[in-house]
Amino acid sequence: MTQGPTAGGTNPSQRPGAAPGQMTAVMRAVAATGPKVLRIGVVQGGRVSEERIIKQRVHVTVGPNEKNLFVVGSGNLPPTFRLFEIVGNDYHLNFLDGMSGRVALPTGISDLNVLRGQARRTPQGAYQVRLTEDSRGKVVVGDVTFLFQFVAPPPVQPKPQLPVAVLRGATGIDWNTTMIAALSFLIHFLALGSIYSDWLDPVIDDEVSVANLIDSLKSLPAPPPLEEKPTEDTEKTPDKAPPEKTPDKAPSSAPATKTEAGKVSAAEKASLIQETERVMLETLAALSSTGPATEGVLSRSDVAMGALDAAAASDKAVGAGSDPLGLSRGGGGTLRPGEQGGGLGGLATTGRTGGTEGSGAGTKVSGPKAAMPGVSSSVAGGAITNAARVIAGMRPAFRACFQKGLDQNPDAQGSIRLAIKVGPGGEVSGVSATPSGNLPPGVVDCVTTRAKRAQFDPPEGGASVVNVPVTFVKQ
Repeated sequence: MTQGPTAGGTNPSQRPGAAPGQMTAVMRAVAATGPKVLRIGVVQGGRVSEERIIKQRVHVTVGPNEKNLFVVGSGNLPPTFRLFEIVGNDYHLNFLDGMSGRVALPTGISDLNVLRGQARRTPQGAYQVRLTEDSRGKVVVGDVTFLFQFVAPPPVQPKPQLPVAVLRGATGIDWNTTMIAALSFLIHFLALGSIYSDWLDPVIDDEVSVANLIDSLKSLPAPPPLEEKPTEDTEKTPDKAPPEKTPDKAPSSAPATKTEAGKVSAAEKASLIQETERVMLETLAALSSTGPATEGVLSRSDVAMGALDAAAASDKAVGAGSDPLGLSRGGGGTLRPGEQGGGLGGLATTGRTGGTEGSGAGTKVSGPKAAMPGVSSSVAGGAITNAARVIAGMRPAFRACFQKGLDQNPDAQGSIRLAIKVGPGGEVSGVSATPSGNLPPGVVDCVTTRAKRAQFDPPEGGASVVNVPVTFVKQ
C-alpha cells in the first residue's frame, strides 16, 4: 500500500523508526537494478533455436556434456568449455583456434582472428578477452552461432500477497451482514414451520361437524329418474343371418344316405371311383382304335405309363387277343365300356367279332412291372441348359421299353449307360449304349432309338456329350 507524503514532505519509509515492509513494489524493483546481465541467443540452421538471459553472474559453459549450460556436439570442444568466464567482477570471452566471429569492444569491432594476437592465453590454451557492458558480438562454434550482448536485468516480480480480509482472518467479521443473514434465516424458518404445522388450525367440534354434514346431505336435491329401456328378446333369431353360419336342416323326406354338408358317404365315394375308372378306360379304348390320329399311340413312349399300369393291373380291363392291355387293335378283343348298364360292372364280358366265344368271368392278371429307381445325367463338354428336363421327358419311354422286355423275360433287369452326342444345333448326332445285366436286346435297341429322337438346346462351345445311366428293376 503506497503512503502519501507527510506534512514534512518526507516519505514514512525514510523516517526514523518507520515500520519495515512499507516499501512499494516499484521502489523494490528500482532498488534491485544493478549491473547489466548477459543475454545469449543460439542460432542453428539459420534460425534462433534458444535464447536465455543469465540473471545470475555465473560462468557460461558449452560442450557435449549434458551438465553444460548450452549443449553443443560440434566444434571439437572439450566436455566442458567456459565460453564466458567471470574474472573478478567482469565477463571475459574465451575462444579457441577453431572458432570464428566478431566482437564489438570499446576500441571498435574486431575479428577473433585479429584478437588472437592481443588476447591473453589461459592455462587451458584458450584466448581470453575482457568484455564491458557495452560489448556485443557473435562466436561461431562449428555449425552453432552464439550471439551475445549485455542488457538491463528484468524487474523483479513482486511476491503475490493475499487480500487484507484473508490476512485478518476471523477478526474482521462484518457484523451488519451477519445479523441481516441470521434474521432472514429466522423469518423463513418460522414461515415454513407455520405452513407445515397445525398451530394455526381452528379447533373443530366433532359432534357439530357431523350434524352439519347430515343437514347438508338432506338438503341435496333428489337424483333424476332413470330411463328404463325396453328389454329385447335375446332368444329371437335375427331376420338376416349369414347363410354360411346357419346350419342346414335336412328335410324329413331326404334319403337316409344323405350326410352332413362337406362329407361324402361311402356309396358316393365308390360311385365317383367307378366313374373315374370308366372315363379312363374309355380314353384308352379311343387311343387304341385304328385311325390316322391315334394309330400306334400306345406302342410309342409318348403316353404316361401311370394310366397304362393301372389298366394292366385291372382285372376287368383285359380281354382276349394279342393286345397286352386287353384293348382291341384291328381284330383283337373289343373293349366296350359303358355297355350292360354302365360303370365297371359291364366291362367283365368281352367277345370276338363274329364269334360266340367270350372271356367269361374276369380274372385278376398280375405280372412283373417295370420300375426305374432314378435317371440322372452328366454333361461333358459345353453346358446344355435343358439337359435335365429332356432326360426326364425320356423316362416314360425308357420304362415302356423295359416293360416290353419283361413281357419277353420276366426275370430281366439291369442297366444301360448311354453316351448321347449332341451337335451344334442341339440335335443328337450319335448314341452309344453299354448294357449290363440280363436285359433283352430289344430293350437296348428301344432305349437307343428313343434317345436318338431327343432334341436339346444348342450346347456352349458347339458340341457336348450327355452321359445318362439308366437302371431297370422289376416290381
